[in-house]
Amino acid sequence: MDFELSEERRILRDTAARLFRERYPIQARHDFAASDDGFSRALWTDFADLGLIGALVPAEMGGLGGAGVDIMVVMEEVGRGLAVEPFLASAVLGAGLLAEAGTAAQQAQIAEVIAGTRLLAFAHGEPDSRYALSEVRTRAREDAGGWILDGRKSVVLNGDTADALIVSARTGGDAADPDGLSLFLVAGDPEGVTRRGYGTVDGGRAAEIDLVGARVSAETCLGTAGTAYPAIERVIGRGVLALCAEALGIMEVCRDTTLDYLRTRTQFGVPLGKFQALQHRMVDMCLEIEQARSATMLAAGKLDAPRAERERTLSAAKNLIGRVGRLVAEDSIQLHGGIAMTWDYALPHYAKRLTMIDHQLGDADHHLERFIAFSKAA
Repeated sequence: MDFELSEERRILRDTAARLFRERYPIQARHDFAASDDGFSRALWTDFADLGLIGALVPAEMGGLGGAGVDIMVVMEEVGRGLAVEPFLASAVLGAGLLAEAGTAAQQAQIAEVIAGTRLLAFAHGEPDSRYALSEVRTRAREDAGGWILDGRKSVVLNGDTADALIVSARTGGDAADPDGLSLFLVAGDPEGVTRRGYGTVDGGRAAEIDLVGARVSAETCLGTAGTAYPAIERVIGRGVLALCAEALGIMEVCRDTTLDYLRTRTQFGVPLGKFQALQHRMVDMCLEIEQARSATMLAAGKLDAPRAERERTLSAAKNLIGRVGRLVAEDSIQLHGGIAMTWDYALPHYAKRLTMIDHQLGDADHHLERFIAFSKAA
């Protein structure tokens, strides 16, 4: 496997890095997160113009790549910049579901997503579903040529600012049955759909969504009713890779910030970095980050592999990212001391985001169980 980036991808990475370095200081990030939208609309347009959104979308859908390596390149820089813009919610999950399951007319909306003029959110998780992808109790029943949706969705990333929701609902089967799942593209807020948005601990946005007799047209169903599970699994896999790559960018910032602090902060007249016990902890951190990078790179190369191999590799990477992310977050805070608990210092915000990444799209324990299950099935 060739791990060298092409010239185009190096340019994309360097462009993204420069933009975040120049326009995304920590105070600006706080201001974006505190705004009504929870992110910067102006920067989102700039990201679109630079091709960062399009790089997450397959070329056959009008994007600029969409391969595993493209996702890694963009999302690592998103992590380093600690961006609060909806890369995962709209470009990876939303556009990904339209590409996987949508009709030609529905897929035409992907161009607007790439241009940054349309935001999508995937309303899938429910209060009792934990991380099980097939655990869906929201129901959809046919009525008068359309569909009526009833249920509740929880912690929908950027669900309060999205122009359209992609809602998973059961048109057949039992609550945990992979068969019988369908997807519906719900634009705006039709009668019966209620959104309650809120900020998350890491500076992002999420929403609780209630659907009570929400009527949508027949054309809102993505693809064939009852067959959405494979598309959901594949797109969630892309989301898992995106989170792993984002975590890598964050971990490298935490590592570099901590190293710089140990070199400059003095105790007993010498830099902290001179103490051997602290050197050993930094070596352990660096080794673990490199191991996590290797696992993520392997997962990026397996997005198009057969199902068992793909899902096993993705779960292995997410499990490792969760465990290493906790180590990096905790050690970075401890090695900094009291300054690492102040709001104005950037490090604790990176640590909080690392903690939240472990709990998004399945935590380390969930993915360990999933890895075991797919390994037995292989």
